[in-house]
Amino acid sequence: MSGTPPEQASPSGDAAVQPGAEPMLAPPSFHNPFLDLLGAVDDGVGPGWARVALDPRPELTNMHGKVHGGVLMTLLDTTMARAAMARQGFRLSVVSIGVTTSFLRPGSGRLLVQARAIGGGRSTCFCEAEILDVEGRIVAKGVGTFRYRKPPQGGMTAPESIE
Repeated sequence: MSGTPPEQASPSGDAAVQPGAEPMLAPPSFHNPFLDLLGAVDDGVGPGWARVALDPRPELTNMHGKVHGGVLMTLLDTTMARAAMARQGFRLSVVSIGVTTSFLRPGSGRLLVQARAIGGGRSTCFCEAEILDVEGRIVAKGVGTFRYRKPPQGGMTAPESIE
């Protein structure tokens, strides 16, 4: 998975290599406050794909001055979740069932996360993602499985009421 133009999902929900996918807007109720805490910003979302960008701050780094692996894992997880929800036109939310991450090089400078839905069915979605540094080198890759759920009534669920 690479290249700047996102790949568009086919009508079956599986990813097809079709550059120039039409972007869409995620409903406000699908806003992720944790990404705000990190300072990550939406860099585009469309049917079965999503992009997020992060300009790292010192408090997001490890003792080596590179972006902490937990931040990288969070970016992969949340961007893949956005791609999974976009696959369904944001009619459903998702929860992560499993995410596997491979770290390929230290992350520094502006990071771009690209994710796409690659398969699944009515109840689950399989995604893949990669994080690119400012020079276009792959920092980390991830694959994830997500379970579709009905979105919370009236927007976000209060943290104390999460199952």
